[in-house]
Amino acid sequence: MALTGDPPAAERDTPTDARAGFDWWGEAKGLFWLILAVLGFHSFVAKPFYIPSESMLPGLEVGDRLVVSKFAYGWSFVSPTIPNPVAIFDGMVLRRPVESWSIQPPAWHGRLWGRMPARGDVVIVTPPGQTSDYIKRVIGLPGDTLEVRGGRLILNGRYVARGPLHYRDLPVDANATCDPWQYPQARVTRADGSAVCRLPIVTETLPEGRRYDTVELGSSPGDYYGPIRIPADHVFLMGDNRDRSADSRFALGGSDKGLGGPVPWENIGGRAEFITFSVDGSATLNPMTWWGSLRSGRAGTSLDPEETR
Repeated sequence: MALTGDPPAAERDTPTDARAGFDWWGEAKGLFWLILAVLGFHSFVAKPFYIPSESMLPGLEVGDRLVVSKFAYGWSFVSPTIPNPVAIFDGMVLRRPVESWSIQPPAWHGRLWGRMPARGDVVIVTPPGQTSDYIKRVIGLPGDTLEVRGGRLILNGRYVARGPLHYRDLPVDANATCDPWQYPQARVTRADGSAVCRLPIVTETLPEGRRYDTVELGSSPGDYYGPIRIPADHVFLMGDNRDRSADSRFALGGSDKGLGGPVPWENIGGRAEFITFSVDGSATLNPMTWWGSLRSGRAGTSLDPEETR
């Protein structure tokens, strides 16, 4: 006779769920759907973007992280985010230089639910025949006649309005070194001992009244261009750091690393919306350094040009 409270013999001999094996298949399926959801969001809604160069100074600095909306102009062949396992392995494990960690689908003309960007928009562009992304500003639209003379932008026969020369101080850090070869005599030490890069700024106002700051460093190879007429379904892109930007004024690829003139609108990957956060390059593998590397005052900064009308 069993004592009161003892489980029946059949129940004592039944294996419990705790002894069951780990559900590898279920976990793999869950991870698969999570990855698919993330890639779908990056492909069709929005994706993060890292600023690797100074071509969009003073508004965008190396180390800025942005949100890029993928749906702003509809979708094209550059929209999907498809990981390239070989490139990821080369970059992360073998530490080889990799142009892109994703695979680009075959090119096709047009956009699904497409809409032409507006002058002044900051956009992500993949140069024709390449896989790396650039970030530039839309300056010219289809049908526009565009010319650059002495560094002055001319749209449809009229000089684009420019404000007076003034200066802006950007803090010097590991991501913004104020290289003396790039910015002669721009590095200044303040009274408190901090170093800044004092850049000459000119505010440019497009015909629609959208304005933004550009860096004016003097004579450079891009100061003379055109005139050209922008073809249908193409846009002309330029960096705000006009004398240090490889953009539509320069030959595609090669030593110029430009965009080769007006870019087909299919190559526009999305519109840059706002800065999520920015880092100064001082962080190490020690997590304790991550918080201190954040630049203050940049999170949430909108990338829409200021409207004067």
